[in-house]
Amino acid sequence: MATLPFTVTTSNTSTNSGESSTENSWCQSNWVLNREGCCIRTAEGKGRGVYASRIIPPQTVIEVSPVLLFTRTEYNDYGRHTILDHYVYKWRDGRMALALGLGSIFNHSSHPNVSYTIDPAHQCIRYTSTRTINPEEEMCIFYGQNLWFDPVGTTENLEPQVYLDQSDQSEFLDILAIDIEVDGVEPWDTSGDPHDILEGEALPFIWKKLQIDEEEESMEDIRTMQAWAVDISNSKYIATMLKWLKQSGLESDTLSHLKRIRKRDSISTLLLSVSSSVPVLPTNIDIGDPYQISVPCNPALTQTSLFLKNTLWPTVYAPRRKWEPEKWSIAKVQWARDAINHILRNTAETASSDELPVIAYVPKPFEDEALLSRSFTAKDTRISTGHPLRHAAMNIIRNVADWRAQTFPADLLSDPLKPATSPSNGSLGISDTSCNGVDYLLTGLTLFITHEPCIMCSMALLHSRVKEVFYIVPMPRTGGCGGSACLPALKGVNHRYSIAHWRQKEGSAPAHLDEQIDA
Repeated sequence: MATLPFTVTTSNTSTNSGESSTENSWCQSNWVLNREGCCIRTAEGKGRGVYASRIIPPQTVIEVSPVLLFTRTEYNDYGRHTILDHYVYKWRDGRMALALGLGSIFNHSSHPNVSYTIDPAHQCIRYTSTRTINPEEEMCIFYGQNLWFDPVGTTENLEPQVYLDQSDQSEFLDILAIDIEVDGVEPWDTSGDPHDILEGEALPFIWKKLQIDEEEESMEDIRTMQAWAVDISNSKYIATMLKWLKQSGLESDTLSHLKRIRKRDSISTLLLSVSSSVPVLPTNIDIGDPYQISVPCNPALTQTSLFLKNTLWPTVYAPRRKWEPEKWSIAKVQWARDAINHILRNTAETASSDELPVIAYVPKPFEDEALLSRSFTAKDTRISTGHPLRHAAMNIIRNVADWRAQTFPADLLSDPLKPATSPSNGSLGISDTSCNGVDYLLTGLTLFITHEPCIMCSMALLHSRVKEVFYIVPMPRTGGCGGSACLPALKGVNHRYSIAHWRQKEGSAPAHLDEQIDA
């Protein structure tokens, strides 16, 4: 018994419990190995496996296996020539690891009911149930896509029976298992005319309501910001200045809810920008000097708000809430579903590696492929690079940036340290280095990602002017798209993007993710 790498637990205590009697009867010829009721049982064609002797609730730590570590040289010289070659795998620092206890007994399944997390500090592996496991059910983990054997049989694909209080759900979301075989996911019903519009429950995702916009129906409630403006006394210069403004690089989405020209009596005023420095205007046009004024921060949602805001500056009337997204057709929903399946397949491919299974994907746009001529996929590489900023969302923004830098001529890229201004000679011409929007990497594009982006990634997406973000797994502790905060809903941000949570009908959260990791 001393040679066994686990502890055998036996009990001679009698009991009146029918459930316990059933458990003892079923396990009479098997070993009950720990307090969670794990048994070793031999299955025909598979050999030994780990089975449950009783109901095991979800998120139960069923085994903590210490590991033996071999250097690469030790393993190449000796270990790989033995039966150990079937049981070891690569540790995070390059050594080879052998799991003791039950760790080497768990069989493979493409529908795992157990996830595992590696603890390098304590040199052990923690195995956790991802759903309710029934008595006599085998407990399996996912070995990865590149198997060195032919799988025998399948674990019953039981429906998850999650018995969690509302307070427990946020802790459990991080370690739910996904259906690795993405092609087997039940298709969402997209029958009908591809141009038909789907709404509400017909959509395979749920739009997140960013905020309830304030009506701002009193002057005290109207939020304002400082903007640069210039008076034009001669109306014949208005068209010339509008053309100059379009070429100057001063235009931005920040003022898109405001009219560009305000007319009072014989004076027309042109709204320029919200830049921190004084705009440099053409010197060959008879206009005044730029000055700052207070303008509304938001469009008018009601007629009362419109009347009040127009006293400050002519404002756009937009009764539709800013959080309401555009309508989605059946064809566009299928485009999004293809993207979700793409990231799930890529997540499955990372299951056998040490990387966190977080995948980001920016496909070619559904309607305007001129915005992006190719798609991009990126994974989380914080572990392999040892760099804390290598999140999947950050990596994909960097990939798009690198591609744009290589694809477009260098003279189209503005100097990030030089403010976009008009030419210093004051003419109406404009330098090629002042193209507005060239640094906005994700303008008009959609990001699909397995996990809700963290606060850092959410802000990076905001600065990149992403159009919308779809995620599968909520991150209640660190998420920046509604988890711990909602970055695009904050007051004062100069861009807002839509957020959608993909319904679990299309897939669950990736397995093998430690609940303590801020992904």
